[in-house]
Formats: sequence, structure tokens, C-alpha cells
Amino acid sequence: MADINRTTTITLPSEISSEIIADVQQESAIMRLARRVELPGRGLTIPVITGDPQAAWVAETAAKPVSNSTLETKLMQAYKIAVIETVSREFTRDAAALYDELIRRLPAALASVFDSTVIGNTQAPGANFDTFASATAQSFGTDVYAALVAANTDVANHGGVLNGFAIGAQGRGALLSAVDGDRRPLFINNVSEGAIPRILGAPVYVNKALYKAASGSDPAVYGIAGDWTSALYGTVEGVQIRISDQATLTSGQTTINLFQQNMIAVLAEIEVGFRADVDKFNLLTA
Repeated sequence: MADINRTTTITLPSEISSEIIADVQQESAIMRLARRVELPGRGLTIPVITGDPQAAWVAETAAKPVSNSTLETKLMQAYKIAVIETVSREFTRDAAALYDELIRRLPAALASVFDSTVIGNTQAPGANFDTFASATAQSFGTDVYAALVAANTDVANHGGVLNGFAIGAQGRGALLSAVDGDRRPLFINNVSEGAIPRILGAPVYVNKALYKAASGSDPAVYGIAGDWTSALYGTVEGVQIRISDQATLTSGQTTINLFQQNMIAVLAEIEVGFRADVDKFNLLTA
């Protein structure tokens, strides 16, 4: 392992890098629902099934029908997510303490920008990264249940099966507010539970980055629902780390002189790609 007191670049031990990646996947509602593939640095061509084979009844000795799936391909390309964290210089005296701090801080930051981008709240990093910004939207309005059923129907009409929800904290609040004619909550068994584990039989995962406030004529975005077998993400290698104690950082209007303030900066990067059949997903809006 590199001596982090005398170098500006380190490679995390594989178990630490794996733990950070695992925690990113746990923090990200999108990653918990989508399928993961191994992504080489040059990218990966993903086959997307656009039509299923059709079976048929046949009589004895009759010719069997020939029917193939129809496919199109997409290139999944890796794009870089990076974040700089500053910590006290004292952490460099104890590598274990530094790693513990990285594991605590980094996953949420990396997961937030990934989820925000996938749902369309943040601009995509490039043309080969899919987002749900153009997905069909269902408005909760005054009837949350009807909107959820409409999403289920639309996904089915496009050949999918709604099997998961990724929502922001405000979306969770809207779901908790939904009641029947007797003022009983629709999506929890009793008010002491608070969590919404499933909707229409499908699991629900929450990340606050999935919410986008209303802007002008655009309604607030609460989350996304769809057929997650039609969504894939991939990562290249693990988390890459670089450390500096000499740089001057700018954060908004604040300037941080690392040497003067006895601090170090930790730059963390991951490369990740995302592809999906957007027609099999519905945005959930206010």
C-alpha cells in the first residue's frame, strides 16, 4: 500500500474500493433497481430487445413456426463522476481512519449525481448516457392511485412490466398523504410504519436526489417507475483516489488553502454508464 504521507496518488485496497462501490449502489435508488454489467473502458454495445418471439399451436407433423426477437443496439459509454472532499491533515497519520472517512462520505455524493442525472434532473454527460427526461409523465394531482395505475398501464402498453419505483423524499411524502374515502393511508398498513416498501406489488427505493422542484410551467418531479429489466448500468474498475495537501480549492465563494489550513483534499472518481428503454418508464410528477 502506498505511503499516503509522501505521495499525491494512491490506489485504494481492493476491499476498500469494493466497499465504496457497494455503498454507492446501496445509496443509489436507480442502481438498486437496474441491472449491472461490467463496462470496459472502450464502452460496451448493449442489445436492446424491441420485439419478442411469438409461439403458436401446431398440429402433429405440421411445420413449426419460426419467430425471432427483434433487436437494436446501443453503445454504453463510461462517463466520469468526480468529487473532492477535504479532511484534516491528521487523517493521513492513520490510513484506516482515512479510509473509514472516505467510506462514510463518498457513496452518497456519487450516488446523488448519478440518480439525479438518470431521472433527468441533471444534464446528461454525453449522448451515450440515457436519461428519463423525455419519459411519459403521470401527474399525482388529486388522485395518486389513479396516476400509479396509469403508469402501470402505460409501461404494459409498451411491452414492459412495472417492477420498481425510485422516488425522492418529497415523492414519499406525497404517497404517505394518499388516503382512501375513510382517510386511511393507501400505501402503509398503519401510521406507525412510515415506510412504503411496495406499491402495486413492486419495491420502492428512495433517494432525495430524485426530486426536482417545480419550475415555471414544469411540475415537480417525484420519481420514476418502470420495467427495470430494461435498464442497465456499468462501472469501469473501482474508485480512483488522488490526494493533495498543496492545492488551493475554490468552493463557491470560498477559497481553501490546504497547506495554510493543515488540510488535505481527496479527489474520488468513478466511471459509469447507463442505458435504458425509456418507453418502458414513466415519470411521477406533482
